[in-house]
Amino acid sequence: MATAPTAAGRVRNRRGLGMYMASALVIGNMIGSGIFLLPNSLAGFGGISLVGWLFTATGAMLLALVFARLARAFPATGGPYAYSRHAFGDFVGFLTAWGYWIAAWVGNAAIAVAFVSYLGYFKAFDAVNTNRVLAAAVAIGAVWLLTFVNSLGVRQGGWAQVVTTVLKLVPLLGLAVFGLFFIDVDNFGGFNTSGQSAYGAVSAVAALTLWAFIGVESATIPAEDVENPRRTIPRATIIGTAVTALIYIAGTVAVMGILPAASLADSGAPFADAADSAFGGWAGPIIAFAAVVSAFGCLNGWILVQGQVPLAAARDGLFPKVFARRTRSGAPVVGLVVSSVFITGLTMMNYNASLGDQFTFVILLATLTTLIPYVFSAAAQLLLLVTDRTRFDGKRLAGHAVIAALALAYATWTVAGSGYEVVYKGFLLLLLGIPVYLWMRYSAARGGAQVVAAAGAGAVAERSDVPLVPDDMDAAIAQVITVEQRKLTG
Repeated sequence: MATAPTAAGRVRNRRGLGMYMASALVIGNMIGSGIFLLPNSLAGFGGISLVGWLFTATGAMLLALVFARLARAFPATGGPYAYSRHAFGDFVGFLTAWGYWIAAWVGNAAIAVAFVSYLGYFKAFDAVNTNRVLAAAVAIGAVWLLTFVNSLGVRQGGWAQVVTTVLKLVPLLGLAVFGLFFIDVDNFGGFNTSGQSAYGAVSAVAALTLWAFIGVESATIPAEDVENPRRTIPRATIIGTAVTALIYIAGTVAVMGILPAASLADSGAPFADAADSAFGGWAGPIIAFAAVVSAFGCLNGWILVQGQVPLAAARDGLFPKVFARRTRSGAPVVGLVVSSVFITGLTMMNYNASLGDQFTFVILLATLTTLIPYVFSAAAQLLLLVTDRTRFDGKRLAGHAVIAALALAYATWTVAGSGYEVVYKGFLLLLLGIPVYLWMRYSAARGGAQVVAAAGAGAVAERSDVPLVPDDMDAAIAQVITVEQRKLTG
């Protein structure tokens, strides 16, 4: 079992993310582009779609509780990666980091495309709807602007996240609250208009709404840059998930109640159309602006995250060492830049496709690689409740185990419900990481052997109780440390 790094024991001379910034990171990374189009996708299901929302929100809260408790017990940078490695060792840890990193930058390409798509709502930017080269250039420009902001430091990225989260929450909350006064119950249609069984309809809705909650773990990723992480991260995770779920459900109820099902199914901007219908023509552009800010803020939050997981894995020797480099302000600049280079390449490769096709292509690549870390994290808590129980509240171990088991079942169900094509492509992406892992282990073993040779066989021979041939790299390093410690203590 690998040793978990801890943020609490690291000395930081810079201010980190406080409660507001950490909560904004969770909310901002979940409320992105998808929520503004979901009512359109759910229009054909009827009132049962609200049951699906509640089911997904419950699963998200279970995962939030898992991440909150793991963060309190192991406040380590990397979040799901750190927990998986501590529980299951380097290989599972590497797969988690590899998959999550791919999901982060591939997902960011999708968010950048969505940002440009919403920007095209306004006449001043109408050209991005027809000029695909310009659309790709704007998307890439947004990525590099936010990469620069986050390279200045995690706190700078945190401030950007707070501002964008507030700007998008105010219009959404306004529609969710005041829109309730304009609801026509008849607009909901029947309870289940999907033509499927109740179970099939709820499952389909849950699959559609799942992406709206991706990011529940966001506050756990930059743990070392969070102030008082054992206290702040759990609270930010729970508060952020609860607030997001409330806004999602209330907003969906308002939109589905304001617009007739037929109009909703044909709407390309359901939140904006609902605002127009309820409050007049002045409200639609405000909601559209909120959608632009929402996508931009979500992109900022995930760019902040995309450098943190490679940083944690590089410090543990599972990613190239260059990813462990940080600026004076603590920003993992190499991870940020390399990830954004990949985003740029992916966007340029698909610039000749429509915005909708680009979004669909890249989001499929990110689906499974985001869900797998959730499965590993829930399983990690179940194992650590047995092997490392002193880190958890001893009086609540049974309750922790029940919640972790339910979260594991939910996460596994979401993987199974992703579809054969998504599982197939996601699994191939994970397999592509194995050669990287083998190379890193080979390099580490070779480096360990060189360290032992440099220490000198004579130094080892001075202590006959230290074995001359280590079984692996960890033993080699431990061997040298033991010898040197014994020299110092005489």
